[in-house]
Formats: sequence, structure tokens, C-alpha cells
Amino acid sequence: MSDPKPRLILFLAYEGMGLLDFTGPQTVFWSASEAMRKRGHPGYVRKTVSLAGGLVGTAEGTELHTSPIDEVREFDTIVVPGTLDIETILATQRDLVDWLKRASPSARRTASVCAGAFLLAEAGLLAGRKAVTHWAMCDLFGSLYPDVDLDPNAIFVRQDPIWTSAGVTAGIDLALALVQEDCGRDIAMQVARQLVIYVKRPGGQSQFSELLKAQTKDTDTFEPLNLWIENNVSRDNLTVGLLAQQAGMSPRNFARSYKAKTGRSPAKAIELFRLEAAKRLLETSPQNIEQIARSCGFGDEERMRVTFQRHLGVSPRDYRSRFSTIT
Repeated sequence: MSDPKPRLILFLAYEGMGLLDFTGPQTVFWSASEAMRKRGHPGYVRKTVSLAGGLVGTAEGTELHTSPIDEVREFDTIVVPGTLDIETILATQRDLVDWLKRASPSARRTASVCAGAFLLAEAGLLAGRKAVTHWAMCDLFGSLYPDVDLDPNAIFVRQDPIWTSAGVTAGIDLALALVQEDCGRDIAMQVARQLVIYVKRPGGQSQFSELLKAQTKDTDTFEPLNLWIENNVSRDNLTVGLLAQQAGMSPRNFARSYKAKTGRSPAKAIELFRLEAAKRLLETSPQNIEQIARSCGFGDEERMRVTFQRHLGVSPRDYRSRFSTIT
């Protein structure tokens, strides 16, 4: 924060890029600049560039005005958005890849959102590094770049001076982490509050929540029930009978139907919903481990510890030490 010069964030645009991949991080850096300016500190200068300049169309049809990339000589950070049609971009935008290969060493850091990681990998910037991209593109990425240590679950990965993030909204989490590195946690949290972000997620979290996984199954039969379970994980009487009653079914038919529709038994689903609730509290709550275990329906710390070890391979205390946002 003592740097008298504002940092220049270079947003690299190209035809067909994802709009939210671009505007999510843009808005985070804009909000951080406003917060820093009010405190009398320089914030960020945000510049959108493309190879030729002019209007660039996004995948959603919105056109953005860009400056020619060669007009910018000094920059702090490069942000590269992704696209659903990454294979076409890789085949047709070789000049973009070449520019990244030349320019990235001049930047303090280079970051990608979603499939933007493909462009970084194509430029040789991820060789031997850990990285992440959108979960749906992991198989393609792994086949094209076997020399990259791909994490299929993380929201974002930091491997200085390269940062990569998962799909779409994960670019907001990445940008918040970059802002926190530059400006401190107070500014990052102020930005998160302004943007009405539920929680500022650490990079090592999974791209999926259990509720989202349940919602992506080929049915909405149990969606109201899953929402009810999430809101009632503290109850110690979440029996098959109670869940069947909530679903309006007989216990036997419910247990059989739930497993057929969701791929897991009711008991396993409850365990995973409790695990996720405990993870959130360990990240964001000052409650002690025993209090969190009780509030998430585990009953005691030992039962929660066994569940964490079985699913995550770490204890609740280790998880908190890694991911807690409480200072």
C-alpha cells in the first residue's frame, strides 16, 4: 500500500471470450480501487487490450472496446479470461499465445480465469506447475498438457508468478485473493461485502458444494428435501423416517428412491451435508471445534474428526489452520 503508483491490471480480450470471466475480476479491481482511493492510497488502473484493438465480441454477444496490445509497455498483472470454444481459439489465435509467452515474464504475475489456463499452458507458462481450470475441461486439458499438475477441484491455484482459477465466478475469488495480497484483508473483505459475496472462498476449496452436486442430478425430485437437510443439519434426529416424512413417502420407498435418484444413501447424504456445513464454519466462524461439531449435528468432536479424515484426509483443526479467514 506504500507504492505511490497505481498498479496497471491488463485484461487480455479476444473474440468469443466469456463475459463474466472478464467482468467479474474487472469489478473486483474497480471496487478495490474505490476503497483504496477513499483511504488516500493508489488503487488500480484497469486496461482492456486485444491484439488489434477496437471492438471485441464476447461469447454472450456483448462487444467491448479494447486498446491495441502493443500500446502498453508496462503492466503489473495480466488477466486472461476463458472461453467455451477454447480449441478454436488455440487453433486460430497463435499470436495471442506468442504475446503471452513474451509478455508474461515482464509482469509481476499472470492470472487466468476458467479456460484461460489453456492459453497459459500453450504459452509454456504452466509447465511443471500446479494449475486449475473449469471442471468440465479437465480431461481435455490433461490430454493436451500432461506436464501440468492439474487440480480438478480447487477454486484457484497460486504458483507464483502464475495464478489460475476454475470456471466463471471463480475468477471473482481469484481477483479477491490478488487484491488481498496487494491491499490487505480489510480491503478484500470490504470488496466482498460490496459485491454481496456470501463468503470469500479460499483457493483450496472444492469447485462444488454438496447441494450443487445434488441439484445437477437428472431430477429435481429431492431438491426441496436437500434444501431442508442443509438448513437442519444441526438436528440429531435426521432419520430415514423423518426424511421420508418430509418427502411425503414411506421410509422403505424413500430410502430406495433417494439412492436411485442421487447415487447415495440418505445417511451418506446427511454426513456430506454436515461435513460441508462444518467446513464453512471452520473457515468463517470463531466457534471452537466442539461447538462446530454440535452445531453441525455430529454430536461431538471425535465423530466430526473421523468424518473429516475419511473424506478429506485431514483433521478439522488442520482444515481450519489452512482455510480459516478469521484473523
